[in-house]
Amino acid sequence: MKYSEYVQHDALGLARLVAERQVDAADLLQLARERLANVNPQLNAVVHRMDTIADARAKESVDGAFAGVPFLIKDLFQDYAGVPSGYGNAALKRAGFAPQEHAEITRRFMASGVNIFAKTNTPEFGAKGVTEPEAFGITRNPWNTGHTPGGSSGGSAAAVAAGIVPMAGANDGGGSIRIPAACCGLFGLKPGRARVPGGPARSDLMHGAAVDHVITRSVRDSAAMLDAIAGYEKGAIVRLAEPEAGYLAAIETAPKALRIGVLDTSPLDIPLHEQAHAAIDTTTKLLESLGHTVERAAPAIDGLQLGRDFLSMWFVQMAIQVDDVRARTGAKADEFELDTRAMAHVGRAFSATEYMQAFERWRGYRYALAEFHAEYDLLLTPTLANPPSRIGESATPKWQQMALRPLLRLPTGRALIRSGIVEQIARENLKHVPFTQLANLTGVPAMSVPLHMTPDGLPLGSQFVGAPSSESLLLRLAAQLEEAAPWFDRLPVIGGH
Repeated sequence: MKYSEYVQHDALGLARLVAERQVDAADLLQLARERLANVNPQLNAVVHRMDTIADARAKESVDGAFAGVPFLIKDLFQDYAGVPSGYGNAALKRAGFAPQEHAEITRRFMASGVNIFAKTNTPEFGAKGVTEPEAFGITRNPWNTGHTPGGSSGGSAAAVAAGIVPMAGANDGGGSIRIPAACCGLFGLKPGRARVPGGPARSDLMHGAAVDHVITRSVRDSAAMLDAIAGYEKGAIVRLAEPEAGYLAAIETAPKALRIGVLDTSPLDIPLHEQAHAAIDTTTKLLESLGHTVERAAPAIDGLQLGRDFLSMWFVQMAIQVDDVRARTGAKADEFELDTRAMAHVGRAFSATEYMQAFERWRGYRYALAEFHAEYDLLLTPTLANPPSRIGESATPKWQQMALRPLLRLPTGRALIRSGIVEQIARENLKHVPFTQLANLTGVPAMSVPLHMTPDGLPLGSQFVGAPSSESLLLRLAAQLEEAAPWFDRLPVIGGH
């Protein structure tokens, strides 16, 4: 098989060729590696190779829907036993930290038959919507290397968009599947809370707001992988009902005519880029041509307060993560990025009462979204407030860095909170991605669908937010949109292709 043939197939298509003995797993692995060698110097999508493991796997007799298909896992919470996990952090990289057991999501990926041969780049602890960690370097967008592929699954999205693999592991605690999918012209589904495993080390991470799945070029690959990884895991706090049919089977049936509400203004009250509006216009026209009803409507939620409550949880999570790494490695302060240290410092300053007050407000967001879904099947928003930003655009300005350093030496983060610097940093980060956190805090599934390209040739996705356990409906609609406005063959020109 030639690379030009390899890139014409999605993961299920490649698995079928392996099953029919038209190609073997070792050949596919070699093609993926050659493509990696060709484009990774420009993209920095992959940060750790697993060649010996992958070579051995390619020789095994493997079952599963994706048997023999090359695959990448994200270097964040998708741990592989004995393989270094860097999480975008200098201390873990220096220490060569290697977990002693697989994450449950990694076990399920492997049970699907994929051949994991490397790990993809991520911002430090997945804390940003761009992938520019100081420890591992900047990941760039294959559509234009001067722009970001998004984050925090930016390495995975860049690898899939560049044709290294047809799908890759990703996770999403505030938009980290949907944001990079939108930046790179890919499909990204965030499953609902507890739909897929998070353990054994991190079950119910961030109260279940963070979940794992994949970023793909085809909808059917996403559906089939959800079939492979979904289901109850030991120790989970809830057991969700399984769908009546599998997710892959579900997409064979088009959805009924849907009523869809559109939110096309930023919850942070910041003007959207004209191309974000254009993406919604493109999507709305396509939906209406398919018989769906689309009208302006949104849940009654204070978006700015939701953003604050999301960041309260995020900052506390950063404090926990930093303290854990320091305990494991003896890391010094300068082995964490300045923004990470600021987030952790503020996280430690929240009282238990303040944190629980923020967490209690999540219930109100769930109720408001449920009220919305009583009238509308889905909520449509831009995935991003603007096209993929330029590399370095989201970096903390030098003046803020200078102001932060003395405040970080104070014994409590209260001074940081009072200074207003943290809120400025938060607004600067969330202004690009104000729509995605809602699905995480409410625990519902959501997806980004690649339906728009800007005049500058950059992708810009549209987000659909479903009700609880609506993964099948989202996938059916995505498959319908994919058939009506195909994107699979729309590939960036990079590395000779």
